[in-house]
Amino acid sequence: MQITISGKHIDVGSALSEYVENNLHGGVKKYFEQAVSAHVSFSKERHLFSADILVNDGTGTHMLVKGNGSADEVYAAFDMALEKVEKQLRRYKRKIKGHHQARIGKTIEELAAISGKEYVLSANDSQEEVSETEEDAPLIIAEQPQHIEELTVSDAVMRMDLGELPAYVFINRRDGAVNMVYRRPDGNITWIDSGVKKNVA
Repeated sequence: MQITISGKHIDVGSALSEYVENNLHGGVKKYFEQAVSAHVSFSKERHLFSADILVNDGTGTHMLVKGNGSADEVYAAFDMALEKVEKQLRRYKRKIKGHHQARIGKTIEELAAISGKEYVLSANDSQEEVSETEEDAPLIIAEQPQHIEELTVSDAVMRMDLGELPAYVFINRRDGAVNMVYRRPDGNITWIDSGVKKNVA
């Protein structure tokens, strides 16, 4: 795995670089063998050090894993960020390896016979109940053009979690409709099925 390290308002020396490479390579590869590149960036504001880790699978599947940490000591900030990355990778280890056993999404997608509805997925992914809620109006901020992928609901949730994203828009593999998932303040996940099919013409 190719690792690049950069610093903002901080000099990244050889000792820190060696520490990052040794720990990041071992921590990621045991869960995510496909990972081919990673970027670690450090910054410092007053007395607080921050570390951001971005791991890319490099296969064109847009699989990104992110983690960040802040601490009074730069090594502790990196350790915190790496711990978040490893926690996410452990959670989705089987899916990342290609074992797509959808505990979230498989049953609820079969229940989604009516389009244009909003569903709440329990934060406990072993619970498979679905409930309709009143429609919220989340703020949507466009940062840059993004490729919208065709995924199952469970895969979209995985992409959102691994990338530490507030929301994820995707094409539902079940029926080709534009869907969105986002995490609520209570920890549950909201799934919106628009019922609007992607224009493939």
